[in-house]
Amino acid sequence: MLLCVLLLTAVIVLCVQVFTNIDLFQTKCQNIMEERDQLLTKITNLSQERDWLLNKNTDLANERDELISKNNNTTKQRDQCNQEKNEILKSLHEFDGWIYFKFSLYYNSSERMNWTESRRYCTERGADLIIINNRQEQDLFCNGGVVWVGLGDSDEEGTRKWVDGSTWTPRLWDPQEPNSCIGIDDDCAQTDLPGLSNYPCDNAFRWICEKSILTPILP
Repeated sequence: MLLCVLLLTAVIVLCVQVFTNIDLFQTKCQNIMEERDQLLTKITNLSQERDWLLNKNTDLANERDELISKNNNTTKQRDQCNQEKNEILKSLHEFDGWIYFKFSLYYNSSERMNWTESRRYCTERGADLIIINNRQEQDLFCNGGVVWVGLGDSDEEGTRKWVDGSTWTPRLWDPQEPNSCIGIDDDCAQTDLPGLSNYPCDNAFRWICEKSILTPILP
């Protein structure tokens, strides 16, 4: 009986140890599984961050390439503009009396013609009578006496327009102008200090041609 009791006690002790070890093993396994899950979550997050960084790097690379392309195009356009400007400035010696100012060429005649003949002279050279856009332009080119400018109302009586169809600027007129004399056709405009004035188109005056350098220069 004593032996049986001892054996039973030993079995019970062993069983307790076994079950205790099993619980410890299960606990460790559970902890390992939780750590594995945490590591998998971190790996997933790192993968997502990696993918985001890769996409961001791709976007930045595309933006860089686009900026490089734009810069190259801008450089080409700048070089082309400089080349065109240099060619135009180089060819200025072929046009006696033409003056370069703010992307336009101006010709101040020494002859005298009526308004229609003056304009024909300009158009035959790829230009037109000057269009005065501001007081600076008027003071710079039109302060040497009476000259024809590209303003008139020949298309519609009383409606004055520049030769390019744009509307005129009233503040550029002489304070006493515009006026009309009875029985006199004064559809055309001339400039003299202190401003523009209307005058009969058949009178002969000097004139000023204006030509944008963006259009080809004709000989």
